[in-house]
Amino acid sequence: MPLSERQENILKFISQFSADNGYPPTIREIGAAVDIPSTSVVNYNLNVLKREGYLNRSPDVSRGITLVGDRFVFVPIVGTIAAGEPIPVPDVDFPPFEYETLTLPSDLVKSSEGVFALHVKGDSMIDALVSDGDIVIMKHQQDADNGNMVAAWLKDEDETTLKYFFLEEDQIRLQPANPTMPPIYTHASNVEIQGKILTVIRQLA
Repeated sequence: MPLSERQENILKFISQFSADNGYPPTIREIGAAVDIPSTSVVNYNLNVLKREGYLNRSPDVSRGITLVGDRFVFVPIVGTIAAGEPIPVPDVDFPPFEYETLTLPSDLVKSSEGVFALHVKGDSMIDALVSDGDIVIMKHQQDADNGNMVAAWLKDEDETTLKYFFLEEDQIRLQPANPTMPPIYTHASNVEIQGKILTVIRQLA
């Protein structure tokens, strides 16, 4: 069952609080952090998270909440991949409260280190099963092998695009997966790789 935004925020807070303090928060601390004044509503959502396997609870202990191992990771959604300003992708881990995040199972994404998500705008990769409105999960890296699907920043154009990458002597071909669209050819010095695609989260109508 997908988590609600409220449940996502509770998980993020428990994870961050526990990492910062070395022990989990109380129910009242959770409520204050995620703007839920009712402890019974916090309890309800904690029970849902327990039922879904995200945490364990010791009901007789005020700080008796423990997250379940490496069952899930938080991935920040840092923007939209489309023509426009370059995507802000720092070289460090993403603080979970600075971005909207996805909670993904660890068998889909092993670690959140250097991993980020982007909303897709446009249909240039539809034959690669990446459609307008989907979310792509990317690994931040600045190199790529031929045939990798990457987020590439075109420096002169000040645009970021999602395409297949091919290095051909001193130029780069950014190849769409849409027969109606031509490839982009540009000098290698004009391209900066911002990330390699790991997986796609399909947005069903």
